[in-house]
Amino acid sequence: MSASRLLAVIFIFGCTCAAWLLLGTSVHHRSGEADQHLAQEVSRLWGGHHEQAPPEVWVERPGRAVETVEEKKQDGTTTTRKVARDVTRRAPLPLEASRVEMAMQLEPRRKGLLWYDTWAGELRARYTLHNPDDVPRRVGVRFPFPSGEAIYDGFRLRLNGRDLTFGGDLAKVASAVVDLPARAAAELEVSYRTRGLGPWLYALGGEGVNRVRDFELMVTTDFEDVDFPVGTLSPTELLDEAPGQRLTWRFESLVTGQKIGVDPPDRLNPGPFAARVTFFAPVALLFFMTVLVILGMVRGPSLHPMHWFFLSAGFFSFHLLLAYLVDHVDVHLAFALSAATSVFLVVSYLRLVAGTRFALARAGLAQMVFLVLFGYSFFLEGYTGLTVTLGAIVTLFVLMQSTARVDWPTVFASGHEPRESTLSPLRQP
Repeated sequence: MSASRLLAVIFIFGCTCAAWLLLGTSVHHRSGEADQHLAQEVSRLWGGHHEQAPPEVWVERPGRAVETVEEKKQDGTTTTRKVARDVTRRAPLPLEASRVEMAMQLEPRRKGLLWYDTWAGELRARYTLHNPDDVPRRVGVRFPFPSGEAIYDGFRLRLNGRDLTFGGDLAKVASAVVDLPARAAAELEVSYRTRGLGPWLYALGGEGVNRVRDFELMVTTDFEDVDFPVGTLSPTELLDEAPGQRLTWRFESLVTGQKIGVDPPDRLNPGPFAARVTFFAPVALLFFMTVLVILGMVRGPSLHPMHWFFLSAGFFSFHLLLAYLVDHVDVHLAFALSAATSVFLVVSYLRLVAGTRFALARAGLAQMVFLVLFGYSFFLEGYTGLTVTLGAIVTLFVLMQSTARVDWPTVFASGHEPRESTLSPLRQP
């Protein structure tokens, strides 16, 4: 291959890379715009992000408060006097024990190019509290809802097995006041069924550092590969229970500012997947061109730049079809159809250009490795880099073995046909 042809091939490669950059940016932009809009729709239709907090409990104690009151006389002067009045003070009551159970069933929803981790859940919690005084007291309970964008079916607030009449701002909390005998203990029960989006969080208290005693939280899931949001506590016990897992957080006495959380596994999002594969496409084409150009220079035939133009277009067709097919079919099916289309275009074209053997044994095999295999590695999260590295090493080995005895000065000389040197490797100049 002459230098001018090689420069033309490089120019075609650069133009194809620019086209991939535009396509990948378009898919990425479509996914980003959709995420901002569709996430709000999913939250309104299904449920928002949940962060459950424990109930706030307080005891009401009577007391006397002294206030300074100003009085104005008829002559215009003012006098002050102190007035005592009866008041009711609230003192927070710590929870003696907490037993919380949360069951989660993953029910992901797809909108456009994105999957959303929506789930259905059922919470059952029991909290132990007691009246610390030697006389009967009124005790208040304030249970906060974890999300303002969710439903709470079958919500029950019970004390010692009796349903409480609750009120308050139900957009945020349910509150009730009960009478407890002197030194009496009570068990507060809360239960509801709900739906949510993304991680489920349980806060151990208000903002900052909190203390919990005799605490146990158990989350059962119908999915595996459970993750934990950043900044949350790891479970003290994790058991596999088909079809999911059971996670337990158990603490006798804990002081922490962290929360507890469970993050459902993310499904492969078609939009970001298509964008990543598209942005990686220049690497695949570079490997493909390198193999065919070098083998063409050594063994023939050497393809014309116009051939490379159509081959690059055949490669580009894979990503173009994938980018718009994932909107309508499963991402795996879209990948298979796009790959089959691209391979068919390239192999059927080269069969007419250089024969069936060249089209299948060289171009078809190289395309299956560098386009299909490298692209499929993006389905295997965490193994993409390793797959590409191993493919590059194997490709380098094949090229080194195939060209070890080549007389490169002759190959690059203008007007010479590709040929192998007859000199032995050790005597090669």
